[in-house]
Amino acid sequence: MTRHFLRDDDLSPLEQKEILDLAEQVKADRWGRKPLAGPQTVAVIFDKSSTRTRVSFAVGIADLGGSPLIISTANSQLGGKETASDTARVLERQVAAIVWRTYGQEGLIEMAHGTQVPVINALSDEFHPCQLLADLLTIREHKGELKGLIVAFLGDGADNMVHSYLLAGATAGMHVRIACPADYLPLADVVADAEKIATTTGGSISILTDAAEAVTGADVVVTDTWVSMGKEDEKAARVASLSAYKVDAAMMALAKPDAIFLHCLPADRGYEVEADVIDGTQSVIWDEAENRLHAQKALMVWLLEQAA
Repeated sequence: MTRHFLRDDDLSPLEQKEILDLAEQVKADRWGRKPLAGPQTVAVIFDKSSTRTRVSFAVGIADLGGSPLIISTANSQLGGKETASDTARVLERQVAAIVWRTYGQEGLIEMAHGTQVPVINALSDEFHPCQLLADLLTIREHKGELKGLIVAFLGDGADNMVHSYLLAGATAGMHVRIACPADYLPLADVVADAEKIATTTGGSISILTDAAEAVTGADVVVTDTWVSMGKEDEKAARVASLSAYKVDAAMMALAKPDAIFLHCLPADRGYEVEADVIDGTQSVIWDEAENRLHAQKALMVWLLEQAA
């Protein structure tokens, strides 16, 4: 049966663990799995500029024996003359899977409905589920069991990383605390979905306005850029509203002594995080960036096995 990965709760708790277990295996034996041998092609579509996503998917597909076909929507019919579902029906006859870094979630949903090959959300305005698999893998490597850990996210609560942390963290049985201004809250329906998941996994969801309250006693501290792509004209207003949520040494001191710091990158040093934190001993951002490769390879292997 064809499975897609459009948002974090497309995976059950057991399936999420299966993929993270598999990620550890493929990381330990990088070239041991070749489900794309042939080579089979995977279409990797970009509406937005990218560094980590482009590199990790291209390298990961090659590691799995396949060939990445990088497509820019600026040089294709997708989003112009052709609908996402029509594009999907063309691609499915020639590729093994479709990866799309895009804007609205609705395009991914339409593409998934229109194809019989797996569709993977490489980033949308609403969710960043592949990044969360990498983050959870990184946290597991440094902390062991995910269940019961306290994760504090500081900054823009309407951020796609927040929505993914809510869903993926709840799925893993973690206690997710989001600290953000009252006018930068996460989507209410995503919060409700995460709370529902948490009731079955033993996790919890807290939406707070006090950054110190969120960080106190946390095992993991996370932030993201305050100014995402397409919001550059809002920079001054965002910096003014979010300045109390900066992760600096004093903020990290409120977390547990062995707490780790994560950031999906790119980072605006001096804004959402100070350089002494992101370059400090508690930062695991380079492990996190590398783990995009291993987590996404595991995801692709798992999805291809479901479709076999």
